[in-house]
Amino acid sequence: MELNMNHLTKKFGDFTAVDHLDLTMTQGVYGLLGVNGAGKTTLMRMLCTLLEPTEGTITCNGKDILKMGGDYRKLLGYLPQDFGFYPEFTVQDYLLYIAALKGIRPAVARRRVKELISRVGLANAAKKKMKKLSGGMKRRAGIAQAMLNNPKILILDEPTAGLDPNERIRFRNLISELSEDRLVLLSTHIVSDVEYIANEICLMKDGRFVHQGTSEQLISSMTDGVWKCTASKEQAAFLMKKYKVSNMKTGAHGIELRMISRERPLPDAVREEATLEDLFLYYFGEKAGEDHAAI
Repeated sequence: MELNMNHLTKKFGDFTAVDHLDLTMTQGVYGLLGVNGAGKTTLMRMLCTLLEPTEGTITCNGKDILKMGGDYRKLLGYLPQDFGFYPEFTVQDYLLYIAALKGIRPAVARRRVKELISRVGLANAAKKKMKKLSGGMKRRAGIAQAMLNNPKILILDEPTAGLDPNERIRFRNLISELSEDRLVLLSTHIVSDVEYIANEICLMKDGRFVHQGTSEQLISSMTDGVWKCTASKEQAAFLMKKYKVSNMKTGAHGIELRMISRERPLPDAVREEATLEDLFLYYFGEKAGEDHAAI
């Protein structure tokens, strides 16, 4: 399975939401990482044929997905940020209803729904109404509906938004398991969602890919260093205006700062190993004195 974007562009009037993207994806997990408004959702809607590109093409195994029509959508599973459901439906009834909309035969649908309810950890909630589910359980039901047709391409838009840490970990593990025999594209602005499970990460800003590669490759692309130091209140205020600060902690001996800088910010600053969170700040963060801070 190969999904290819070639000079993919989407404009809304004078505004360019997605700007000449090129990317080839095969089996595995691809992370689309960027702040809100970067163009991630617009890109995913084009990949799901919900929007047509202004320029460029998307091909699946060499065929234009718009020309493939229903044959492409049979390969596709999609979880949008907000998916609709009837609140009075039980989890089981909701999934059977979606299966009917997807044209899955009733006997097959019943087997598939039972299997997926167990796989996403909702076996004890199968008879519970959708409106009674927690946020994490609803997202798991959303994954199940996206998997009903056993898709070869699974597209997930901000799937862990609003989940607590335990639910986020459970969700990541599920996504990793599902990627064994399919292509998964996961969009998020939460670094930990892609740090451990993505085979390749694409950093997206203002509709463009600013960098892409493995987590290790992206971190090695940073030309600035990561530093840790303890400063007085006055020094900290100055440093926050001059550098991108990822962490600040007030202690008994001053304010401990973790920041990104090409040079050593203070004489006693210690060099630290960079993380993907530092990388996110490096590409998308702004200094405390600047407007529209991303972090």
